[in-house]
Amino acid sequence: MIYFIILLLLSYLIGSFPTAIISGKITRGIDIREHGSKNAGATNVFRVLGWKPAVVVMIIDVFKGWFASAFIATKLFQDLPIPDIATVQILCGFAAVMGHTYTIFGGFKGGKGVGTLAGMLLALFPIAFPLCLIIFIIALFTTGIVSVCSISAAMSLPIFLYLIPLITTIDSAPQSLQIFSLLIPLFVLYTHRSNIKRLREGTENRFEKVMLFRKKKRAED
Repeated sequence: MIYFIILLLLSYLIGSFPTAIISGKITRGIDIREHGSKNAGATNVFRVLGWKPAVVVMIIDVFKGWFASAFIATKLFQDLPIPDIATVQILCGFAAVMGHTYTIFGGFKGGKGVGTLAGMLLALFPIAFPLCLIIFIIALFTTGIVSVCSISAAMSLPIFLYLIPLITTIDSAPQSLQIFSLLIPLFVLYTHRSNIKRLREGTENRFEKVMLFRKKKRAED
């Protein structure tokens, strides 16, 4: 039990690595949480610092979630008698997500956890993940709003897990993963509550350049 708690703490600390905050300090000497959307995530880094730092932040944030679920939960636990390794993967991965969202290295004020959650999902749901990514991309090209993309992708996960065994020969995911997939949309909705408020007010940031069907602005007379 103590060993398990240590691994959860390790996963949390890995997730707590404040990639976006460090990126802001290194590139411009700023706290990224005081600029743009004030979120310590790759999207805000892209908005404030540009695409190169954003790519680095996204890769590292995704890796944090994948590493906790795919390596810490399986490799470090492989010699222990565990009836459901998927549960351990969920707990270690989610500890990393919580570390990203409430980083101990940033006064427990981090990002929304989407990047780290994506890495966790890549380890837990390798078949459904690319399908969720497609939903994310479609939403991005049609709305240009990253928060809508994240929420849409999260909500599609349990649907894909239900449909995949019905239309393919792939076995159903373990029950623990199915239950967890239902909780993911709730977590994403919670961390995006400020975005949802801005969506209702019509003030949410939008990347119009990536939209395929954006309205053309009328020329001034």
